Amino acid sequence: MNHYVIANARIYTEYKTIHHGYIEIAQGTIKRIAEGDYNGDLEVVDAKGHHVLPGFIDIHIHGGYGHDAMDADAAGLKHLSQQLLSEGTTSYLPTTMTQSFDAIEKALTAIASYHEQAPVDHAEILGVHLEGPFISEHKVGAQNPKFVRRPSVNDLEHLYDVSKQMIKIVTIAPEVEGAIETIEHLSDRIIFSLGHSVATFEETNTAIAKGARHITHLYNAGQGFNHRAPGLFGAAWTNPLAHTELIVDGVHSHPEAVNIAYQMKTNRRFYLITDAMRAKGMPDGEYDLGGQNVIVKNNEARLESGSLAGSILKMNEGLANLMRFTHASLEDLWRVTSYNQAKALNIHHQKGSIEVGKDADLVILDDEINVLKTIKNGYIAYNK
Repeated sequence: MNHYVIANARIYTEYKTIHHGYIEIAQGTIKRIAEGDYNGDLEVVDAKGHHVLPGFIDIHIHGGYGHDAMDADAAGLKHLSQQLLSEGTTSYLPTTMTQSFDAIEKALTAIASYHEQAPVDHAEILGVHLEGPFISEHKVGAQNPKFVRRPSVNDLEHLYDVSKQMIKIVTIAPEVEGAIETIEHLSDRIIFSLGHSVATFEETNTAIAKGARHITHLYNAGQGFNHRAPGLFGAAWTNPLAHTELIVDGVHSHPEAVNIAYQMKTNRRFYLITDAMRAKGMPDGEYDLGGQNVIVKNNEARLESGSLAGSILKMNEGLANLMRFTHASLEDLWRVTSYNQAKALNIHHQKGSIEVGKDADLVILDDEINVLKTIKNGYIAYNK
C-alpha cells in the first residue's frame, strides 16, 4: 500500500484535535488531513475511532528485546529497531554507556554502519545519545566507574567523527574539569544534557548559560533538591532553558514527583524516555548492562548492589503512566512523546507531528494506550 487512507480516526495534530477524520498517505508522506468521513476510491485502513498520534521518538534507550547498543552488532540493532515498533516507537537514539573508549568507538561505528542500510519500515535511528564516559564518579548509577573520563573538546570531536556526525546528545557532568569548555565549543553541534552529576544549583545554571539544554533522566543520578541548596533538580525545574527527560515507570520516580516535573516544565519542555536496557520485552532473569550483572524482577532492573539499572519500560506504557500521574489528556501529552524530541533534534519540519508534508510515522492507540498499529514511512510496520 503506497497510497491509502487511515479513516474513522481521532487525529492529534499540532494545532487541533480532529475528533473524526482521515489521513491520506502516499509514498511515505502525509498528503492530506481532513475532518469527516472518507468517500474516495483509495484503500482504507479503518482506525475504528481510535487515537492516531505521531510515532514516538525515544531519545534515551540503551536497548531492549535482548539487545544493547553497546553490543556493536548490526543484527541486534535490526532486531531492536523492528521490535520497537510494537510499542509505537518509530525513531530513536541508541544510547551508549560508560565503557572503554575502544568499546564506545566500536558501538558508534556499528550504529553508523547499520544506519546506512537500515530497513525503511523499521524504527529509524536518528543519531546517538552518548551517556558517559564524561560523568561524575560520584553519581555513576549503573555505569561502570572504572571507565569514567574527564571531558575534552578533542576527545568528543574524535567520537563525533567516529560516529560519522551521528552523536546528537551527550550526557555530561557540568562540574567536572573540562566540561564547561567542551559545552562552549560544541553546543552548536551537540545537545549537552546534564546528568550523572553532583553539580550545585549554581553550577547547573552556569552550564545552561554556556549552552547545555537538557537534563538527563531528572531525579536520577543527580544532586537532589534541598530548600537551602536547590541542586541540579532545582535548576532543572526553574530554568526555562532546561528541558527534562523523565523515565515514567513509577519505579525511578514517585508519581507525584513526575507530576511536579510536568507542572514545572509543561508539555513544551518535557521528554518521555524509556532509558530501557536489553531486558525490555524479555522474561525476568539476569542480564548484562555495560559488563555489569543486572537482575530483572517484578518490573524492576537492578544491579546486584540494589541500584536501579535502567528500565524495562515501553514508550506506550510510559505514556499511559504519565496520563495517570498527571491527569493530563492525550491532547496535552502527545507532544512529550514526539514533537518536543523532533524540535530538539531540529527535524520537526519532517517528523514529530501529524502535518501535511511530514513523514508518515504514526501510531494508532486504543483508550488504554495499547498499540494497535504502527506506521513507519507509510508502511504498516506493526499490526496487533
